[in-house]
Amino acid sequence: MKTIKVLLASAAVAVALVGSGAAFAAAEAHPWNGKKVVYLGDSITDPSQMERHKHNVYWKYLQEMYGLEPHVYAISGYQWDRIYPMAQKMKAEMGDTPDAILILLGTNDYNAGVPLGKWYEEIEEDVNRRGVLIRQPRRHFVKNMGTLRGRINTVMECLKQNFPDQQIVLMTPLHRGYANFGNSNVQPPESFPNVLGLYLEDYVKVLREAADIWSVPLIDLYRDSGLFPDDPAYAKYFRDGGATGKDNLHPNGLGHLRMAQTIAARLRALPSDFKAPTAGK
Repeated sequence: MKTIKVLLASAAVAVALVGSGAAFAAAEAHPWNGKKVVYLGDSITDPSQMERHKHNVYWKYLQEMYGLEPHVYAISGYQWDRIYPMAQKMKAEMGDTPDAILILLGTNDYNAGVPLGKWYEEIEEDVNRRGVLIRQPRRHFVKNMGTLRGRINTVMECLKQNFPDQQIVLMTPLHRGYANFGNSNVQPPESFPNVLGLYLEDYVKVLREAADIWSVPLIDLYRDSGLFPDDPAYAKYFRDGGATGKDNLHPNGLGHLRMAQTIAARLRALPSDFKAPTAGK
């Protein structure tokens, strides 16, 4: 009987330790633990939502559960064009100290009906091909801030030039559900096109292309998070979800936790930075 009591007591202690130390253990185990991570984004990344809506956000979960050190540059409503000056501000404040930069943007570009644009324009130039000077078209990046592709080119060129040793990761927007924030700010679900007749997945495809063009990893939250706000079964993951809810657009704490778990899983397969090791390490 004494042996049984000892075993039961040991089991109870083990359960308590698991409960209290789970976050610490996860942080210790994650390869990005302790890394300085910059987050560029819109309302889903904006830190002010923690106070306004009383729930955690995905990057806060990544800090608490996996040990990533967050440096957040995000404001509600931001589109890709607003991130260019934000990236410059981040460079001025942090210099070369970030280890990685994660970008979650695009849903507001879709909602605003920003044209997709094109990645390149071709200009005739002389080129030496096998010892013979010939004239051929050469592609140049389009940096038109009035289009999504032009905006992404502008931001990515800035980040690539200023942070060659940092890991830069693109993330796609989540699926969108109906949202009614009062007055004229009523946003239909993604099953409707925007004012240009384009659907959200058209903008998601551009971000997938951007990862190829700019040679950066992609975390496809549109595909991999599993969050599907148009289905009432997922109402519990959004601030005011469901058929009669007024915010099937922004995840609540549970939705952000799901995002964090997805992001953490993808980051495990990536180096956090490409900085040369310091002496003695």
